[in-house]
Amino acid sequence: MRHELRRRRLVVSGVESVTPRMRRIHFASPDLADFHSPSTDDHIKLFFPQAGEQVMRDFTPRAYDNRGQTLTIDFALRGSGPATEWAAGAKVGSTLEIGGPKGSQLVPDDFDWYPMMGDESALPALGRRVELLRPGVPVTTVVVVANASEKQTFVTKASWQPTWVVRGAPGPGDGALPRRELAKFTPPPGDGFVWLAGEAEWVRELRTYVIGDDGYAGPGQQH
Repeated sequence: MRHELRRRRLVVSGVESVTPRMRRIHFASPDLADFHSPSTDDHIKLFFPQAGEQVMRDFTPRAYDNRGQTLTIDFALRGSGPATEWAAGAKVGSTLEIGGPKGSQLVPDDFDWYPMMGDESALPALGRRVELLRPGVPVTTVVVVANASEKQTFVTKASWQPTWVVRGAPGPGDGALPRRELAKFTPPPGDGFVWLAGEAEWVRELRTYVIGDDGYAGPGQQH
């Protein structure tokens, strides 16, 4: 689904800490009256000032409300960079410009089960998807986080079974962590939709496992 590209100027209306490394920032603006983000995987461009210029970064809308003209975005505070620096210093009244989303890839909620895997960067999209799934549908999540304090709770009517894998410092073998958990997963009957997001290398590893000979892809099971 394609959308009309539009740049919007937002004002921070609230700031909260979801976890020590995840900051949730709420925005308000009349420009959001026609904002549209139908997919939980949507990306919008955020424009951050840096050395007299603007740099762009992709983020996933965590939630939005056209009637209330509000938008919520979660920022992972890790390392350094314009996005982290801006989010760490944001306060009520701060302003930020966004653009998009350019388009949305829609996945109907008509599957029988959902395994979802990711790291901290995937949590905004993963959390939004879990919260919006229909009541009672089985969803299993495996999320790799730096430490136990980064675990999150989602309010959902789906039958949610979370697994949190504590990683410590990032390393080259991180892909093995969610793969071990995925190997324990027994697909229920029916059609499934597998959702993966995170560091590119271990996402490729997981995808190969899911669709390869040693995985569990089969007729009626989609990815």
